[in-house]
Amino acid sequence: MPSFISDHPMFCALALVLIDIAVWRLISADFANWKLAARLVIFAVFSAVLFNEGMNPMQVAPFGDNVALHLAATAFQIGWWLFAARTLTVLLGAVMMQRVGHTGRLLQDLVGAVIFLIAIIAAMAYVLDLPVKGVLATSGAVAIIVGLALQSTLSDVFSGIVLNTTKPYQLDDWISIDGTEGRVIDIDWRATQLQTSQGSLAVVPNSLAAKAKIINFSRPADMFGLAVSLQVSPHARPQTVLDALERAMQGCRPLLAKPAPSVAFKTSASGGVEYEISGFVPAMALKREVRNQLYDLAFRHLQAAGVSLLSAAESNAPVTVSRARALLESSSIFSTLRQEEKETFSQNMTLQTFRAGEMILPAGEVSDHLFIIESGVISVMLTKAGHKFEAGRMGPGEVIGEAGILSEQGVPADFSAKTFCTLYRIEKEYLKPCLDARHDISEAMKSLLDFRLHAAQSLTQEAPVVPVKKGFMQWLRSRA
Repeated sequence: MPSFISDHPMFCALALVLIDIAVWRLISADFANWKLAARLVIFAVFSAVLFNEGMNPMQVAPFGDNVALHLAATAFQIGWWLFAARTLTVLLGAVMMQRVGHTGRLLQDLVGAVIFLIAIIAAMAYVLDLPVKGVLATSGAVAIIVGLALQSTLSDVFSGIVLNTTKPYQLDDWISIDGTEGRVIDIDWRATQLQTSQGSLAVVPNSLAAKAKIINFSRPADMFGLAVSLQVSPHARPQTVLDALERAMQGCRPLLAKPAPSVAFKTSASGGVEYEISGFVPAMALKREVRNQLYDLAFRHLQAAGVSLLSAAESNAPVTVSRARALLESSSIFSTLRQEEKETFSQNMTLQTFRAGEMILPAGEVSDHLFIIESGVISVMLTKAGHKFEAGRMGPGEVIGEAGILSEQGVPADFSAKTFCTLYRIEKEYLKPCLDARHDISEAMKSLLDFRLHAAQSLTQEAPVVPVKKGFMQWLRSRA
């Protein structure tokens, strides 16, 4: 040992403790291995300083004739035990994090508490020379009192250990605990923290979670269930409703094909009949969007089938308008027409049907007519790098062929019937004068065309190739 350390062992020991605290706080968490190595080195030097100067932590502190030095030596020897407990805890924690990850944090905290308890008892027995049996008896009595006082807290702790061992859920899982639904953002020694879909924080005690009914929406992975319930008129034929809802499911692309979505009758009452559409999506974030889209598609397909939702007003008067006129009423483009214009329009619309798989408008073809979808699902196919893929699906109320009417050009998409479809056809000779006279309808169709062309371009555009950066060793290998 250098002479300075031999002459000032107390000062050096205190300096090592302060250096350890500073190093532990200054080194970033990204360099955890360096932090651990620094602590091990500092603890080794600290131990060498104490043992070299006769301050053995296994014995009573020396310097009995000097009260100040004796108290200082006692403090450093007790500090050695605490320093050793902390170093061992950090070392075990690093090993456990590598093996079991974040879920082992509760076990790490429990092991750390046991290590510190052993270190405190050892320091009292060796350094302070207290009778171990008395210490253990006293600590046992204190433990019983504390255990009774903290019964609920200890229940949370051990329930947390059980949850981390059985792993019914992990971090970032979407779960429901007794009806409280959210994403798991933390599991600590007392509670499980959930971030709900409303953005709020729900704290569920581990003892409650261990006894409660837990639903884990994240297992199996990449499959999240959803359901949409609808009540329809009791006068509608069930098969008509089921067929319309089947078409609505086929029109919703985000729904997974396996497991296949389904529609089922639920309950019947004098006020209405309830049906439920159920399916799966690949991500939790899609559930709300797909539920909204599925409800909108169900409404449109039911309306096309002549079935009313109970949320919509049912009229007892007989229906006097034609199907073509009703379609114009619900169309977002032609809804601004006056009543007499809609009547004239409906008389110039021709009904046309297509079987499933039949081509309606091929890519690049200039259409001399406009189609308005009355019922069914139409698939839109684009081509990228020589391969066709489905870019979208269309349903009741949407139009096809506006490019040929407005600019006498085709679009780079194939429109084909995915199910049996009925469409109303309006010839260009009749529609063109109407668009010249009604600029609001013409602008609406132009905006729709611009949107579709931009979407098709973005979907078919080749992504730029990012050059791969080669390191020096790769450059050497290429020259070898």
